[in-house]
Amino acid sequence: MLPDVLIQGWALQLSPELASRAQFGWTISVHIIFASLSVGLAPFIVYFTWKDVRTDDERFTRLRSFWVKVFAAGFVMGTVTGIPMSFQFGTNFPQFAEVAGELIGGPLAFEAKMAFFLEAVFLGVLLFGQERVSDQTYILSSVLVGVGAWLSAFWILIVNAWMQTPQGFEMITRNGVEVAKLTDPLAAFFTPRMPWMYIHMVNASVISVALLVAGVSAYIVWKKRDAAAWNTALKLAVIILLVTAPLQAVHGDAYGRHVADTQPQKFAAMEAHYETGTADLHLLAFPKSIDAITDPKAENLFTVSLPGVGSFLATGGDFDAEVLGLNEYEENPPVAMVFWSFRFMVGLGFLFIGLALWGGYLIYNGRLSESNRFLKTMIAASPLGYAALLTGWYVTEIGRQPWVIQGELRTSEAVSSTLNGTEATLTLVGFVVIYIGLILVALHVLRWLVEDELRELGVKVPDDDRWYGPVPKVSDDD
Repeated sequence: MLPDVLIQGWALQLSPELASRAQFGWTISVHIIFASLSVGLAPFIVYFTWKDVRTDDERFTRLRSFWVKVFAAGFVMGTVTGIPMSFQFGTNFPQFAEVAGELIGGPLAFEAKMAFFLEAVFLGVLLFGQERVSDQTYILSSVLVGVGAWLSAFWILIVNAWMQTPQGFEMITRNGVEVAKLTDPLAAFFTPRMPWMYIHMVNASVISVALLVAGVSAYIVWKKRDAAAWNTALKLAVIILLVTAPLQAVHGDAYGRHVADTQPQKFAAMEAHYETGTADLHLLAFPKSIDAITDPKAENLFTVSLPGVGSFLATGGDFDAEVLGLNEYEENPPVAMVFWSFRFMVGLGFLFIGLALWGGYLIYNGRLSESNRFLKTMIAASPLGYAALLTGWYVTEIGRQPWVIQGELRTSEAVSSTLNGTEATLTLVGFVVIYIGLILVALHVLRWLVEDELRELGVKVPDDDRWYGPVPKVSDDD
């Protein structure tokens, strides 16, 4: 007889569909951190490399060397965490692979052969080839690494955008199975969602990396105020935030109207809008009870709302426009996850605008590196870009449920019919454990790089038995 604890634990196994969704969701959540690191870091790498080669300034040599190493570490981690996702199409969602294979196979192959190898080859030049190639070739290598990273995002998002707003195909019966047949490659590649998703995702990646660069730079500047390279990096990151953070808000507003037009059910879930009619915009929402956290509705939330503004945003100008409510649909996505994720993402977006304006004000007054409050705030905010990026991705993906291909294939129909709950749950646990280990490795590498940089600057690091010069005394005052 099995021990009682084992029996109880066995009873906690998830259904094949839920476990498969959680496994893929967890896998892509970790992978997207490293993938977006490559996309967002690419313009920094190009700029630092160009300035290093053209000016021979030690500041940019130091910055290029450091962030190319970070890029390389992220590239390796992105490869390791990304490869299993393609296999999960076969092991967990074979019906999806069979139905959509003709549509998604091409872009995924292009991503590997056109983008991945371009990025990998010229990253090798950046890491090991500076003394072996001309200055022009070395700068070109940084550009091609960036092009590879952005092309990779392009081909992957073509697939996801098609799943959100599918077109350029027809459903036919092949070997007794209804599958999607590609009829118009251009229409399938350039769906209505593609430009919206690509711009929003790339800009989100740049914001996330700008916050990371600002956080690392702020930490080093906090430890050594006269670190010229890192003062430069901090200023650059703030300037980039001043451009990208407001752009994301403006673009996101227009993106929301596109979602309302093409996926009204998702838009309703974003606002927890159940009854068809005029939609309010909930600026702030607080649950009145525990149930309201998992099932947010107008009657169980305390909200600060703008009447009719939800309708205005959905239509682009009509405060009285009718917006379809969730009660019109037989099956809805997990509304709570979509609703709260959307608010978390938007709230962080406005926080980033505030941080950018604060930093811009300090730059204007020549006090960027003097404000301890700002430096500590940027250190604390360094991972928040990825938090916003992930919650935005959850709105996109979870908000599409119950469809894996909008209007064509339900997620429940895409899951393997031979996979049982035990197998799916055990592999989910395995992926969680392994990927947590990979995250810890990545954080350790980043910490090692930062501490090594501090040692080169003559700053003693924790638990270091060597002394590299006096740590400057700093005040907690501005």
